[in-house]
Amino acid sequence: MSNFGIGQRIAATVAAIAAMSACSIGASSGKSVKQADVEKQIADQLAAKAGERPTSVSCPDNLKAKKGTTMRCTLAASSGRYGLRVTVTSVKDNTVNFDIKVDDKPIP
Repeated sequence: MSNFGIGQRIAATVAAIAAMSACSIGASSGKSVKQADVEKQIADQLAAKAGERPTSVSCPDNLKAKKGTTMRCTLAASSGRYGLRVTVTSVKDNTVNFDIKVDDKPIP
């Protein structure tokens, strides 16, 4: 592993690909994805793309299962905290697909 922290690797990964690949997760009958499920899926995707799992991912609420819905979340890593945006790209039956875009710079 390099001397870069996960946040720096995430930032480098984001700079290279602009947005993480789409994630797919099941929605509950209330037409939203549970907050904990969104956080886990984000952590899993970031770990796969950056090669290291964030210390934590925190989102403010459940993700509404409606195309175009956005939500701001925060990830913690050894090199700092980063904001990220989750955008719902499609919803079919109980499957919600979303993109993840991590901010280029850490939160001051």
